[in-house]
Amino acid sequence: MSQADRKAEQADAEPLRCDFCGREVSRVRRVALDHDYERLQTPHQVRYACERCSEAKERDRLARPGG
Repeated sequence: MSQADRKAEQADAEPLRCDFCGREVSRVRRVALDHDYERLQTPHQVRYACERCSEAKERDRLARPGG
């Protein structure tokens, strides 16, 4: 079972926390997009975002050249 699945199961038991703004929320998202990003080879910290932070990150990504 993935960490996201475990977090989804825990949503009924306890609130989740956005790793970006710290708010307690009922659902989180994890989207990893980058030109040269290879999630299995690139060391990274797994972070989950609430809907508001996820949408803000997507707007920022699309506003960058090549986004």
